[in-house]
Amino acid sequence: MSFEELEHTADIRMRVKASTLEGLFSDAARALMTVLYGTIDPGNICRHIEMDADDPVSLLHGFLSELLYISDVEELVISGAEVRITGNHLSADLLGEPFSREKHTSGREVKGISYSDLTIVREHDSYILEVIFDV
Repeated sequence: MSFEELEHTADIRMRVKASTLEGLFSDAARALMTVLYGTIDPGNICRHIEMDADDPVSLLHGFLSELLYISDVEELVISGAEVRITGNHLSADLLGEPFSREKHTSGREVKGISYSDLTIVREHDSYILEVIFDV
């Protein structure tokens, strides 16, 4: 996996790396779900989402916030996201599995995605994201 948890005093700070912006968003989704649920396996439930934002950082914030909402309201553990980005428009096909109390209890509750220190940078041939999940 291309993400790691970094030190943070109160919340969960993650660093995600990918070779494409779409891959960065997809890996950020997996990082969020791993924090929430611990173990995630490929699922067979499909869900499609689309959204627009003013810039990539706002688009990422909206995307992760939408995943958090879908996961909570629909009790769907998202195991994968095929993301397509054109300009400031995102289209994603999500794969997931139903939440199971027996299987998905090793994670931590995430209340929201913080704009604080939310950055996407391009470094050589990689995109790097740092994001804080409010717990």
